[in-house]
Amino acid sequence: MFDSILVVCAGNICRSPTAEYVLKAKLADQKCTVSSAGLTAMVGKPADAMAQKIAASHGVIMDAHQGQQLSAQLVVNNSVILVMEQRHLNDVHKRYPEARGKTFLLGKWINNAEIPDPYRQSQEAFEHVYVLIDSVCSAWQKYL
Repeated sequence: MFDSILVVCAGNICRSPTAEYVLKAKLADQKCTVSSAGLTAMVGKPADAMAQKIAASHGVIMDAHQGQQLSAQLVVNNSVILVMEQRHLNDVHKRYPEARGKTFLLGKWINNAEIPDPYRQSQEAFEHVYVLIDSVCSAWQKYL
């Protein structure tokens, strides 16, 4: 249905890269590109080591990830933009009014769930976030 999906969080090292790679795996048989960016990105940085460890334990490898900043070009070039929190949705709409109508909470299909930020938290926090991201990405599959 859509040819490009952009997943957005704050730093683009924990949540959005995890969702990017989970969606890539779930949509592998579709002709759809998936990428991620951050509102305050840690540009050029790899995914957080704990995020990578937890993802790898679920068979999702994120070694190639490098943080990138959200830009007008990324907004224009993607069919759907998925964000982690309501404040991210508000921020994207404020910065890029043209994103209205194609930007949604990643947790939209699960009661508009927000995805908490596990950065600098315990392994259990990262595991919880991974399971939540996997669940909401599964919910999106039928719409993407």
